[in-house]
Amino acid sequence: MSKSLTVLLDATAIPRNRGGVGRYLEGIVPPLSRDDAIRLIVVCQQHDASLVTTVAPGATVIVPTWIRTRPLRLIWEQLSLPRLARRHNVQVIHSPHYTFPLFTRRPRIVTLHDATFFSHPELHGRLKRIFFRTWTRAALHKAAAIIVPSRATADELNRYSRRRPAVFVAHHGVDSTAFHTPDARESDEARAIVGAAAAANGWLLFLGTLEPRKNVSALVRAYSAIATRHSPTDALPALVVAGAAGWDPTIDDAIASVRAPGSVVQAGYVDRAALPGLLGDADVVIYPSLGEGFGLPVLEAMACGAVVLTTRELALPEVGGDAVSYTGTSSPEIADALEALLVASPEKRSNLRTRAIARAGIFTWQASAHEHVRAYRKASL
Repeated sequence: MSKSLTVLLDATAIPRNRGGVGRYLEGIVPPLSRDDAIRLIVVCQQHDASLVTTVAPGATVIVPTWIRTRPLRLIWEQLSLPRLARRHNVQVIHSPHYTFPLFTRRPRIVTLHDATFFSHPELHGRLKRIFFRTWTRAALHKAAAIIVPSRATADELNRYSRRRPAVFVAHHGVDSTAFHTPDARESDEARAIVGAAAAANGWLLFLGTLEPRKNVSALVRAYSAIATRHSPTDALPALVVAGAAGWDPTIDDAIASVRAPGSVVQAGYVDRAALPGLLGDADVVIYPSLGEGFGLPVLEAMACGAVVLTTRELALPEVGGDAVSYTGTSSPEIADALEALLVASPEKRSNLRTRAIARAGIFTWQASAHEHVRAYRKASL
């Protein structure tokens, strides 16, 4: 069957440091490239070209040569992307990260990853808040359809906008080859990252970008409170804080105030190959976020068989369901919930791990791609 719908996916906005948006690109492009209903053209920056070519051999890959800075990329998006779409007779333009060409006759689909720029403006810098609010409103006004990763995000956008184009909820998936219960080698690698001394009593793990929305300082203060309730001889697991450096200036001070020196390990950015061991072998993975458009770190931890503690903010219960434990967002609430998990019976912890793996299995990139194709067809009508 020939591919009947030509879709241009503009991945040039994907940052080099692949966090959640990068995972989205990596996850959605392969099944889209295999779908006989579409002909996929992926435009990306040079640093993503080999990846896209490898994971999506059926796609046409185009690499613009002069968009190495954000201002140049935005200029290219407005001036050159519409011409590129015309040259390839594209029927739908998909912009997967908020911004999109404003002036083109071709239908546009925009992925909006969350609405926290409206619901939690205090958690974002002023310029970032203005930028993403502006582009979100523009997308809701001009796009033929919107793709969001959760029903919670769709509901938030409806709350903050009068304009309501067709909205397609396409949950993210999880790559089971990358995120799975760890083998012996992966477990050894995780212990090496944590450090032999810190890992002696096990570890608790936060994994994510260190930004205010992730609420890491509250977690550190909760851990400090637990430590003060234990004697020095108690076998309290170390707290490992892992993830790319962000813009939360309160984390270092919170860590410095912990009364048990050396019990908090700052692991920094961790390569993906080490994540199954770090996640799956943790006593508890804690993700105390104040709000998520989806919550991919929770899903990936579940796929590794982790005992997960997270909040009920925005989309997180949509991901975790009954396979995770929940807490409020304050330090006392996190401390109480975390301590309850630490003293929970082996049977309860084993049950949580089993349910987490089963629930993670229902989130697939193939199912997400199916919703994307539905959105493309709707936009092309």
